[in-house]
Amino acid sequence: MRSFVFKIAVAAAAVAALPVSANAAIVIGSVTPGTVPYTGPPPTYDFDSLSAPVTGGKVTNTSVSGVSAQPLGSTGNFWTVGPTDGATGIMDLTSFGDIYNVSFIWGSVDSYNTLEFLDAGGGLLKKFTGSDIFNPANGDQTAPDLNPVVRFNLTGSDVTALARLRLTSSSNAFETDNFTINAVPEPATWAMMLLGFGLVGFGMRRRREFTSPSFA
Repeated sequence: MRSFVFKIAVAAAAVAALPVSANAAIVIGSVTPGTVPYTGPPPTYDFDSLSAPVTGGKVTNTSVSGVSAQPLGSTGNFWTVGPTDGATGIMDLTSFGDIYNVSFIWGSVDSYNTLEFLDAGGGLLKKFTGSDIFNPANGDQTAPDLNPVVRFNLTGSDVTALARLRLTSSSNAFETDNFTINAVPEPATWAMMLLGFGLVGFGMRRRREFTSPSFA
């Protein structure tokens, strides 16, 4: 009996650890300095041959002094948001269903750049500013650390809830390129899910084994 109680205690402790992955959250998974040529994940949208469902801002291939600068590692078109080209841009992600991570080149990171993750009704799930990515976020157009590939990881109900990205910038500009939208869980997420299912199955099996017989 003591062995059974110990196993249940171990299982309970493991289940208690699961919410770290299972609870709804959107977090910065990695910030990787930019490179030329680009070495990040294969993009879902690169604003050239891979067009993106965006509204607002401006898709361009030209850097304009004082307005926008092509992100380090970007080639061809990029997406820029700011007072000159449109202070708010929206990327529609409703066609993906579940989304486990989002990454993109965040060009010349500025403190006044804001990225918001929204649900289908426009509700705010999470907000980040340039200062969350690198500090000081001073808009350097050539420094790899200030033109990074940033990955955001989603867990729990946010995986299903995410419907749009909203980019805003109160000054020129918020430049981005090479968005990668991943609808497949990371290996670590799969492992946690399988562990959770295994613990539930273990508990149900042990419960059946220890159920007292009933007599008519």
